[in-house]
Amino acid sequence: MLNLKRNLLSAALASAMFMVASQAAQAAGQDSAPQDTSQDAAKAPAARTEKKKATELGVVTVSGFAQSLQSAVDAKQSSNEIIEAISAEDIGKLPDVSIAESIARLPGVSAQRVAGRAQVISVRGLSPDFATTLLNGREIVSTGDNRSVEFDQYPSELISGVTVYKTPKAALIGQGLSGTLDLQTVRPLDYKKDVFVVGVRGQHNSLGRAADSSAFGNRVNGSYIGQFMDNTLGLVIGYAHSETPTQEDQVGLYEPWFQVGDGARPGVPAGTYYSDGIKALRRTGHTKRDAVMATVEWRPSDNWTSTLDLFHTKATQKDTANQFEVNLSGYNGSAGGYNVTNPVINGNDTFTGGTANRVYPLVRGMYNSRHDTINAYGWKNEFSVGQVSLVADLSYSKAKRNELNLENNTQLLPNPQLDSLQLGYTSNGFSQINPGLDYSDPSKLFLTNTIYGSGYGKVPRISDELKSAKIGAIIPSPEALSPVISDFEVGINYADRFKEKHQPEGNINVGAQGDTAIGSDLQYGLVDLGFAGIGQIPSWNVPGAVARYMTFAPNEDASYLVSKAWQLSEKITTAYAMADIDTVWGVPVRGNVGVQVQRADQSSSANVFNSSAPVGSQIERFTDGKKYTDVLPSLNLAFSLTDSQTLRLGLAKQVARPRMDDMRASLEFGVDTSTGKPGASGGNPRLDPWRANAFDLSWEKYFGGTGYVAAAFFYKDLTSYIYTQTRDGYDFSSLVANYVRGPNEPPTQTTGNFSAPFNGKGGSLRGLELSASVPLNMLTPALDGFGVLGSASFNDSSVTIRSPENASSVGDGPIALPGLSKRVYNLTAYYEKNGFGARISERKRSDFIGEIGNFNGNRTLRYVVGENIFDAQIDYTFGESSSLHGLSVQLQASNLTNAPYRTYAGSKDRPLEYIKWGRTYLLGATYKF
Repeated sequence: MLNLKRNLLSAALASAMFMVASQAAQAAGQDSAPQDTSQDAAKAPAARTEKKKATELGVVTVSGFAQSLQSAVDAKQSSNEIIEAISAEDIGKLPDVSIAESIARLPGVSAQRVAGRAQVISVRGLSPDFATTLLNGREIVSTGDNRSVEFDQYPSELISGVTVYKTPKAALIGQGLSGTLDLQTVRPLDYKKDVFVVGVRGQHNSLGRAADSSAFGNRVNGSYIGQFMDNTLGLVIGYAHSETPTQEDQVGLYEPWFQVGDGARPGVPAGTYYSDGIKALRRTGHTKRDAVMATVEWRPSDNWTSTLDLFHTKATQKDTANQFEVNLSGYNGSAGGYNVTNPVINGNDTFTGGTANRVYPLVRGMYNSRHDTINAYGWKNEFSVGQVSLVADLSYSKAKRNELNLENNTQLLPNPQLDSLQLGYTSNGFSQINPGLDYSDPSKLFLTNTIYGSGYGKVPRISDELKSAKIGAIIPSPEALSPVISDFEVGINYADRFKEKHQPEGNINVGAQGDTAIGSDLQYGLVDLGFAGIGQIPSWNVPGAVARYMTFAPNEDASYLVSKAWQLSEKITTAYAMADIDTVWGVPVRGNVGVQVQRADQSSSANVFNSSAPVGSQIERFTDGKKYTDVLPSLNLAFSLTDSQTLRLGLAKQVARPRMDDMRASLEFGVDTSTGKPGASGGNPRLDPWRANAFDLSWEKYFGGTGYVAAAFFYKDLTSYIYTQTRDGYDFSSLVANYVRGPNEPPTQTTGNFSAPFNGKGGSLRGLELSASVPLNMLTPALDGFGVLGSASFNDSSVTIRSPENASSVGDGPIALPGLSKRVYNLTAYYEKNGFGARISERKRSDFIGEIGNFNGNRTLRYVVGENIFDAQIDYTFGESSSLHGLSVQLQASNLTNAPYRTYAGSKDRPLEYIKWGRTYLLGATYKF
């Protein structure tokens, strides 16, 4: 029954949903305008910022979830660009647990889960690298290695709405190539009275308690909106706290899968695809996040509005992977006795099971502590001087990430004990590892110098700082142009960004006491890996064990570590000119046409390990960069075919800045002493951006206030793409200047081979997006209160990535665009009436190539199996006649089916990760007065 339901929700969505919506639109009246009632108070802030050239739309006043739908629909309809929008049904009440999940429900948008949470966002089948994120119209920094914003840093309780621009306009600063996501907080003067909201929710993870970690969490939020001085001064301040449990079951296999040579893995036939190791773990821990948002809005006169925005978020994540792991390559300390018996090989020449003999399994503790802080400030002043509107906007944001990664490796001692493991691999569940020995007694597991040493540690840290200033003006059109052009917008924006990464690392060695078991006072108890056939293993305080029994001295000067640190500077000057169109060409037409000119000045500095330099001077400082200019024209037209039908056209040239870690100056450099030719691999500070020419066409039909049906087609010609290449003739003059030749070496050349990210041939990306929102009372009064909204997106691309970097699991040949799911579906069915609300939502995406952090903490590409995630909520809001007026209670459940996260190498019978994070239940209440 469940499989049938899933099939209906996904396969039928593109056709049945669109047909129902079209019939509802027909029932509402093909060309009739909606009822004429006040709608301005219900409009989202994003809609009010437009110049209100759209046809005035009247809708019935609504509240709750229907109000959020209406506000989002109003924003979509009144926009001059092709957008998607989310609006909170009330302050502090976005319908999803995280803002990322809310965004992922929009047409053409999908999310990738990290640690069980929707975290990074893909727009229109392109990876997160191609989108830009704004906060109140200003670009914001990231705690990651790149530009991609981790959306779980932004509490949904503090966000009033999100606008996703699918087509750019010249006045939009910080636009992306796939889309631009603008997170919006409350504007206090939009409210006519004081509002105070407080909310509390308890949380539980279905996997239950393990080690020292509870399965329970909590969320607390409070917001105040007030108006003073005769509604000329507004204040909003909000706080959101969350403590989320981390509980995870995982089985993972080593990458890469490879074809075994004759005798390379005794007992495994030559030509078999094989993985050299397997692990099973229970990850336990928690994430705490505290965020504060404040806005002061002052409007001393009709000619001046001053707005100060402040945002702060701090997140602490601590978790430990309690792990059983075994190397299956023969690299295990035994004297040549490793072998596999009774191997099981499937029809695709893939090893799927057998008995691994004479191995030394390890019980490991892998600890991660991460502290993220983001501060963002913005001060915007809007003036009216006669008929001219002026704007001046200053902003500053800074992100910091500090991590500590520690590992402990223990082994059965005092006498190393060889074991035999029964292995059974599957792609649709947890692969099985059945050991012959008992690993549950912590007194028999010793910290010792195993095949992976006794431990290893890393101390990554990131700093990202962005300062920007913008001035602009809106000038009325001269009378001669006024029949076509309503006004002109001109302006200039300057952004100065500096990002820095360091990653000291080092061995964690057993101290003077020698091999030792971990004390009972540091033990957390046993965790159950029965899901993988192992049984119970100990868990313990990893930082405590390192402090008591081990030594750790991380550094970044070792030859293999020097290239992991880098600094990047970007100075982007953006000038724009845009004409707003408001005319009649047979039908009313609105929109804009303009041009944006970007001048980029980018440079990166890093230490380089020069293996050819004399000992003692092998670490050199290297700086490189580039300046370039992009001219980006854009056109948006919205044809009002009727009062309720709009046809939109978008044309634009678009760019997306390169990945920041791709632009690093870090190199591994040397000179071939036999030829005198230099060579290097690393980053490339001279990268140009991704560039594309874009075409968009959208048809939209609106009805009933919250209802619409839309079909959109987009085409992007990517004229440039970035992928790893090896090029000859690269100039290494600065690095060979101080090179000292040996007595018999040939003359040193200044150019050589460089393996790094380079701009190369692009290709096309195209897609079809169908979306609808249907209040079902449009079909029959018996369904009053019921509704559905959903979307289906179909994407395709001719772009192939050649020689992908860090791609051992996707092969070294051409691959499809990372992040591209060819099919993305979203569906929500809801009921809301008389204070009671209920909804169930599905978001589904097909297989894609994901960007994963591997065991080294480096970026790697893996095939990710498509996901199908179900969430649900029921709530009740007490009405005005009740003594509990203002109180609402909610019960939410996310990941209802405990959907797994799966990755694989090459084909699905070669699994890499199979992970379950459990279901999450939240029960809470919100009180507004």
